[in-house]
Amino acid sequence: MIGLLGGLASWSRLRGTSDDDWCDRLNHLWTVVLLAMFTLFVSSAQYVGDPIHCWCPATFTGAYVAYAKHVCWISNTYYVPMDDTIPLDLRERQDKEISYYQWVPIIFLFMAFMFKCPNIIWRLFCNGAGLNMDKITTMAEGTQLGSGDDREKTIFHIAKYMDRWLMAHRQYNYNVFVRMRQRISGVFCFFLGKRDGTYLTGFYLFVKLLFVVNVIGQFFLLNSFLSMDYSVYGFEIIRKLSQEEPWRESPRFPRVTLCDFDIRQLQNLQRWTVQCVLPINLFNEKIFIFLWFWLFFVATLTCMNYLSWLYHVLIGLNRARYVKKYLKLGDEIRSSGDSKLCRKFADEYLRNDGVFVLRVIAKNSSDLVLRDLVVHLWKIFRDDPKSTLRPIPEMNHRDMNHHGDEIKEGLA
Repeated sequence: MIGLLGGLASWSRLRGTSDDDWCDRLNHLWTVVLLAMFTLFVSSAQYVGDPIHCWCPATFTGAYVAYAKHVCWISNTYYVPMDDTIPLDLRERQDKEISYYQWVPIIFLFMAFMFKCPNIIWRLFCNGAGLNMDKITTMAEGTQLGSGDDREKTIFHIAKYMDRWLMAHRQYNYNVFVRMRQRISGVFCFFLGKRDGTYLTGFYLFVKLLFVVNVIGQFFLLNSFLSMDYSVYGFEIIRKLSQEEPWRESPRFPRVTLCDFDIRQLQNLQRWTVQCVLPINLFNEKIFIFLWFWLFFVATLTCMNYLSWLYHVLIGLNRARYVKKYLKLGDEIRSSGDSKLCRKFADEYLRNDGVFVLRVIAKNSSDLVLRDLVVHLWKIFRDDPKSTLRPIPEMNHRDMNHHGDEIKEGLA
């Protein structure tokens, strides 16, 4: 049992796969860990500590006081400012009830699940492209600490594996529908085509869109719940702190509330109203303020990261530029012919999915590892004569004359 719990609590299992970037992990890892910590803290304060204290009449004995505390905690208290008169109408009191604080740990867990959900979707369906990206990125990341020979062998094996994957997912027949689908995939990468080289790219952009929608949606829901005077709650806090205004008691997180309950004595019902204090709301308010700024920070970075991925993926010239940069680092671009061949290497051999895999490897390892991997793929593409995608070797005049002589001798 200890070994099982230790395995479940290990960092590798918590971290998940390595086939994403830092912004994805900011959403589905660090934000989830933060919300889980808040859940444990609030739960311990509610179920282990004493979350509510009620000021009861002097006629209440110890059992009556404990009963009043438990009843007021499981039922909803209501908030009336000290300067206002307590309404006599019971419906008005019910309208002022505060019913969320018992559910704060559940709210944090639900928020954490929503942040983790896009990553779960990605891990369930990314292998549909026929490539184990997590294994590749893990192997590429591990080469940074190994010896030179082991590193070279590992990168070579990764290159051969990617080459087999790239060549296996090709169109084996061409008709009107295939050509139409290729054109749609070339313009709109969200059209997931495994043989068109857009499955991984389009699916990853869709998952990142889920991250964006989730964090923005949760931010606006939290802001609408917290805001009082203005539409943006964080600006209210900054304004109060900058102007040194006194910290008002928030109606969302009141410290002192009122509670109504009935006590049955034979056939008589006696209604009591007691005043209670909620120490847990002192922590809830600070936690929700921190969460507002954290979600604002994560939403900003996630949107910027998503726009960056859209720019690199939707503009076709970026594929050749990205690959050409690493080929130049490996001193493989030596002529204008190599530059033209590099465009074919990126657009027809690697395509969107191949370049996407290289980008993910670069974000989880280093430029040195990716340079060696791109060079290996380039050599496989350039030197293997079996594929129609490989270039035909150019012949100079001397070779052409020699080849012409051979043809004449054969005819004679």
